[in-house]
Amino acid sequence: MEPFADYERHDATGLADLVRSRRVHPLELFEAAARRIEALNPRLNAIVYSDLDRARDEAAREPREGPFAGVPFLVKDLGAAVAGLPYTQGSKSRVGYVPEEDNEIVTRYRRAGLNILGKTNTPEFGLAAVTEPELHGPTRNPWNTDLTPGGSSGGSAAAVAAGMVPMAHGNDGGGSIRMPASHCGLFGLKPSRGRSTWGPDHLECWLGLAEQHALTRSVRDSALLLDATHGPAPGAPYRPTPPERPYAEELGAPPGRLRIAYTTGGLLDDRPLDPECVAAVESAARLCSELGHEVSEARPALDIPTIVDAFVTLSGAEGAFEVAESERLTGRKAGPGDVELTTWIIRVLGHKRSAVQLDQALDVARRLGQTMAAFMDRYDVLMTSTLALPSWPIGEGELGAGQRALLQVIGRAPTGPALAAVVKQLAGEILRPMPNTHLCNLTGQPAMSVPLHWTAGGLPVGVQFIARVEEEGLLFRLASQLEAARPWWDRRPKLL
Repeated sequence: MEPFADYERHDATGLADLVRSRRVHPLELFEAAARRIEALNPRLNAIVYSDLDRARDEAAREPREGPFAGVPFLVKDLGAAVAGLPYTQGSKSRVGYVPEEDNEIVTRYRRAGLNILGKTNTPEFGLAAVTEPELHGPTRNPWNTDLTPGGSSGGSAAAVAAGMVPMAHGNDGGGSIRMPASHCGLFGLKPSRGRSTWGPDHLECWLGLAEQHALTRSVRDSALLLDATHGPAPGAPYRPTPPERPYAEELGAPPGRLRIAYTTGGLLDDRPLDPECVAAVESAARLCSELGHEVSEARPALDIPTIVDAFVTLSGAEGAFEVAESERLTGRKAGPGDVELTTWIIRVLGHKRSAVQLDQALDVARRLGQTMAAFMDRYDVLMTSTLALPSWPIGEGELGAGQRALLQVIGRAPTGPALAAVVKQLAGEILRPMPNTHLCNLTGQPAMSVPLHWTAGGLPVGVQFIARVEEEGLLFRLASQLEAARPWWDRRPKLL
């Protein structure tokens, strides 16, 4: 069957409408997606595990049900097990592990009618802001293939931006949906804590910091997909209040006159943002004012060093847990050569910090939630730049020979002062490009990156909007209004 010629002109909702009305067959959609994957993935390295034969059979199957029946889709190789496909999470320590069953989020994708074509690239265990794992190599940004699409959902973002699929799975433990959305000119929402599921293998991820959702081109795709997939698994520790109405019904609904606070600085880093990111926020502030919202410059008072140290502790715990999970799943003992050097140092940190320090870090997160709740009593939305700078060159963050030698020494014999100095340096380097995304993972608030700005060189720059816990509906109403006022649909990278 010939590919659907207008495949890239429709979002996932539009493609599903065409399938439902029988104007387009899912095989036509599959062929269009497969052709684009064949042409573009060798240049972008977005997809690391392909399942096209099974997906072709699925496209030919009847009947087709669900809100996204027949629509091609990709799953990130982190946080989502797909039966029969490798599940490495970007790590050599997981090579050889192939799950026999889908986990719950993938089951919900299939129930929604999505046709899963494969799995996308991710940094090792999602621990980096770029998608450059040693196992699979770097994913490239479709807007400029010398640049990163960000991480950790960088493979998914690159695939959507390149038009391989209209939307793709992602997850977010420190900005991993919002950051690649900013780099790739996409819409990316991180839901409230507990809104998505990690079951049945885990009932939470990253100690409650991470949530599952997707990278999309349109706001309505994000809303309709969240309608189809939200809800905690039985026994989950967080059970947010169900939405009053479907998220799709929020689209086009008046958001009201919102009280929007904005800052052109970094929430968790005092260094100034790139001028393009400042311009993005200032332009978005003017747009929101023109749309009738009450816009003022304000920011919460935060104890940055304490918050950053707490996030480092939680990251260390997660890094140590993931390496231990590799050992459990594969039956192999993991050594320094089985994971990347930075990951090994994060693992060492996880082992060195005490249970008391972990509890203190969680308490910092809880108190930060109180601080933000008080701030959000005065404002409906907090607006920031998603990132501190536009996309940067691939390999820019690679360790130098001296840094690598120092980390290897510390990895073998981690002394307290040396480890503390290295951790402080790594934390500073990690937070430099992304000082605004981690906060919502710590507090559990929903946040979205909206593609409202492009640089003179044609690179997208996202603007982040943060709402109160459980107020995804408000964000969808605002996003729908912004999408109508400053549409981004026709802005596409010219790869072909």
